[in-house]
Amino acid sequence: MTNACHRKCVPPHYKEAELTKGESVCLDRCVAKYLDLHERLGRKLTELSVQDEEMMRKATVDTVFILQETPNTDWMEVTQGEQLIEDADQIVAPPNGGVNELHDVAQEDNMQGDMEEFLGPQAQYNEEEEERKYYRRKRLGVIKNVLASSFGAMIVYSVYMGLLQMQLTLHYDMTYREVKYSNLGLEDIDRKMLMGINVTPIIGLLYTPVLIRFLGTKWMMFLASGIYALFVSTNYWERYYTLVPSAVAIGVAIVPFWASLGNYITRMAQQYYEYANYKEEDVQEQRKLPKGACHSYIIVFQSVFYAIFNLSFVFAEFPMRLVLHEHLHDNPHTLCNVKTCGAAIKGIIPGFNSTVLRNLPRSMLLIEVESILMSFAFLSMIIFLLLCGPAYRPTEEIDLRSIGWGNIFQLPFKHLRDYRLRLLCPFFIYSGLEMLFVISGFSLSYGVCILGLKSLWLLIMVYGLSCSVFSLLSLSLLRLPRWVCLMGGAAVHGVLLVVLLALSVKSNSPEYLGPLLVIMVLWGLGSALNKTGISTLVGILYAEEKERLDFVYTIYHWWQAIAIFVVYLWSQMPMRAKLSILLATLLLACYCYWVMERRVAQKVAHRLPRIPRPRHKVKGYRYLEEDNSDESDSERSEEDDDEDEGERMEEDENVVEEMGAGDREDEGQDARAERADLPRAQRKGADGQGAHVQEEGREM
Repeated sequence: MTNACHRKCVPPHYKEAELTKGESVCLDRCVAKYLDLHERLGRKLTELSVQDEEMMRKATVDTVFILQETPNTDWMEVTQGEQLIEDADQIVAPPNGGVNELHDVAQEDNMQGDMEEFLGPQAQYNEEEEERKYYRRKRLGVIKNVLASSFGAMIVYSVYMGLLQMQLTLHYDMTYREVKYSNLGLEDIDRKMLMGINVTPIIGLLYTPVLIRFLGTKWMMFLASGIYALFVSTNYWERYYTLVPSAVAIGVAIVPFWASLGNYITRMAQQYYEYANYKEEDVQEQRKLPKGACHSYIIVFQSVFYAIFNLSFVFAEFPMRLVLHEHLHDNPHTLCNVKTCGAAIKGIIPGFNSTVLRNLPRSMLLIEVESILMSFAFLSMIIFLLLCGPAYRPTEEIDLRSIGWGNIFQLPFKHLRDYRLRLLCPFFIYSGLEMLFVISGFSLSYGVCILGLKSLWLLIMVYGLSCSVFSLLSLSLLRLPRWVCLMGGAAVHGVLLVVLLALSVKSNSPEYLGPLLVIMVLWGLGSALNKTGISTLVGILYAEEKERLDFVYTIYHWWQAIAIFVVYLWSQMPMRAKLSILLATLLLACYCYWVMERRVAQKVAHRLPRIPRPRHKVKGYRYLEEDNSDESDSERSEEDDDEDEGERMEEDENVVEEMGAGDREDEGQDARAERADLPRAQRKGADGQGAHVQEEGREM
């Protein structure tokens, strides 16, 4: 039954790959039909056996009745009667005789006919329509995966940034530290916690691909969201041994989390193309996708992801606005010692008052807020676990792991040989610099210094809304060249950086609220085009290389982590130095990107490392390699025999080459040994000849 279904549903190219979805559906239907057929045939055979018994009983009764009615008047008639009895005995006697043989032949014919009827096309069943509905459900599942991962990441970062902002604000206040944690040293704990978050990711390139390949893309996102939830839970008991280890764990999880997200969104675009074009030969045979086939889906999915994720900046301000806003001092108190703001300052906000809270929030209020944030952190974990489907098929994940952990560790470094990635590295760095600068640099040194701490939530919320809305502008890449997005964002940021270099304002100047909000909106526009453009570009460059996506996204987000570390180091530098570094990095990134696009347009060959073939020996219907457990020797096709013969010939050639190399090595060793022994042999020969001459002389 299994072999018959395989012959019907699976073409000869099924080796070394998982069955396609259409073949799986066909196999399921085929097996179901076979089971239904056997059940019906069983009932039919039972009915036929009952009919046979009735026919046999009736034939016996009729024969006996004929014999009783036959007269014995004539010897000829008696002889004919005896002959009739013998014939009747021959017919009746064997219960499993000729009649049953005829019935068996008829039953086999009926069984074959019923089997063809069941396995053949049926009027009430439209296989093409069912297949279309199946792949439509698969496409809806892909859209569900994209939305679920986007909302999950948005919730994770809303909780993380909102809690971190509230925690740092409370710990900054001297009264809060002295009243609640007099001898604990919260300032030192906060410094080490920020160090753990910002410094640990610089080693992310060493372990990120190994973690993603070992756990899988979906499970890596789930584990990272669990680590963020762990950070939230440690704030119930604020101590050194709870806050610092959880901060280090977040630093470890940042690069794998974002590499998994970028890989996941791009893989969803590839899957959507496969489900939308399931009749294409490349999709059915699971070959590499045609160049540019899924680019439009990558653009759409990346735009949707960042449009949803950037709302995390909006929701992260809810704890600050709803909980701490009423407890903050007014501007005259917090900015009493601040003289100037903007480009002229050094550090964050020199002279900012160390007491920012008018009164301390209740401990139960803080516990309630942390409990709400903890529930949302668990919600994000549930979203990743239940609503996000796998990024790869099970057999593909096995193949990704089976290339060897040493190769997995080395391949991110080897991918840097590709000039496209090398020339995009300045843009990767600038992407991390500008995002953290606007959150920790511009919002504090310009926003809080000029408008006061109570306006911080408004600036960040406007930035988040701007990023979310303008992320949809990257959909223009469906019609415009791909450089438009990156160069547009770079142009906006370049103008703003020049403006900020010249902007120096006195503190506590509420009249600058409008200009600062405009700068925030425009910066959000540039950030949206930058983030969406880079992620889309990386996905497009490697859209047909699904086994390389985790490596390239790891490199992208690792450089971002390096930039975040640089921002952490420059906190005490002058503002004009920070802006100059940003502007120089932006100009370098634009130049390198122009060089990259020029080389790609000239079709300069890029160097990609070879990914080794998977080293596994899995048997069964998923791989069906040399030893097919569901196939007998008589059912092996000619192509299989040819493949096996070719593999045996290759193995024989390798063995012959190895034996030849070994023989040559042995011959070389023998030759060297002969050359080494030659002087000794010559000396022995000369000595023997001399002794022989001496003996002849004595004889003479």
